[in-house]
Amino acid sequence: MLRVSLEPVRDEAAGWQLLDARTGALIEEGPWVTEAVESEVPIPTDDGDYRVLVSTVSAERGWAYSRGASMRVVDVAVRHGAQSVTNDRRTTIQALRWLGLPARLANFAVEPWLLIWRNRSLIVAMVERDLEGRYKGSYGDRFWTIAQPLFLMLAYWFVFGVVLKTRFGDDPNPSIYMLFFLCGMIPWLAISEAVGRAPSVILEHRNFVKKLVFPVEILPVNLVFSGLVSAAFALVIYLFFLMATRERIPLDALWLPVVMIPQILITLGVCWGWAAIGLFARDLGQVNGFLLTLVFFLTPICYPMEKLPAEASRILQKFPVYKLVGEYRLLFISGAPPDWPVMVQLLSMSIVIFYLGYGVFRKLRPSFPDVL
Repeated sequence: MLRVSLEPVRDEAAGWQLLDARTGALIEEGPWVTEAVESEVPIPTDDGDYRVLVSTVSAERGWAYSRGASMRVVDVAVRHGAQSVTNDRRTTIQALRWLGLPARLANFAVEPWLLIWRNRSLIVAMVERDLEGRYKGSYGDRFWTIAQPLFLMLAYWFVFGVVLKTRFGDDPNPSIYMLFFLCGMIPWLAISEAVGRAPSVILEHRNFVKKLVFPVEILPVNLVFSGLVSAAFALVIYLFFLMATRERIPLDALWLPVVMIPQILITLGVCWGWAAIGLFARDLGQVNGFLLTLVFFLTPICYPMEKLPAEASRILQKFPVYKLVGEYRLLFISGAPPDWPVMVQLLSMSIVIFYLGYGVFRKLRPSFPDVL
């Protein structure tokens, strides 16, 4: 227990609030008193850092500290069941926010990584369940995991390569077009599958939000890794085709894991943001398909980059998917290492998208049960 003095003023009572010092989440609030007393704050016995705010309060205007008044702040650390006061001072909420900003930024920077790492077994299990449940009951069963990306790539190739006779460069050989086209489709399959399902993923798992103590943040993560599995099968098919037409796989293809880092970060960020926003704006699920189609045709996947007008090319080159497709083609078609200046730009954009999407999800997460 921690003892604090409560000193009400003439027109306001006094009270205390117990918070988690790391997240700022309210743990408990004490009774309001109208006479000066010593009050006991029940500090949890679990190891952690806790913060007690002591302030005056009124039913009409709320806590005085929220209006800029000074308050007493007591920081308590609990280690192995023993508690100790690490700081005891009077300050304002504005000063406290500025003081804790570096720590909050550091926590925010590592939080999504820790979340994924701590729940890695659950993520693997849910991805397996998703892949098995997707085609369960069909005659093809797991065969469709391979067949679906194959048929999708063949359909696009037939339309653009056979019907529209699109070619890359001056080479009339349709197999060359197939190489360029399928190379651009590999990252697009992973991204589009995950992003396409993201706006409805919280609704599909509403029971996890409403009834269980469950890390809801990993639901969009599951979509990303499910999409990567589908893209992995497409990559295997592409490598067979590459061997059949060129009789070798470029050694620089080993750089693929490096190129995939910004791809995964971008997909995670978009899925987190789309999953949270999609719960509040249900129309996003309908608009999302159109947006994905628009991005697909604006990205030179099914046509050569040289066919874009110069002005359009200058604008589209700033988009991460455009850069990503170009890096894939460097590895598999040109047999060259990644373009490192482009990779730096791509990684910078992917980090911004990753944390922006996670920040949106984290901000809206407490309101999920109310909307559902």
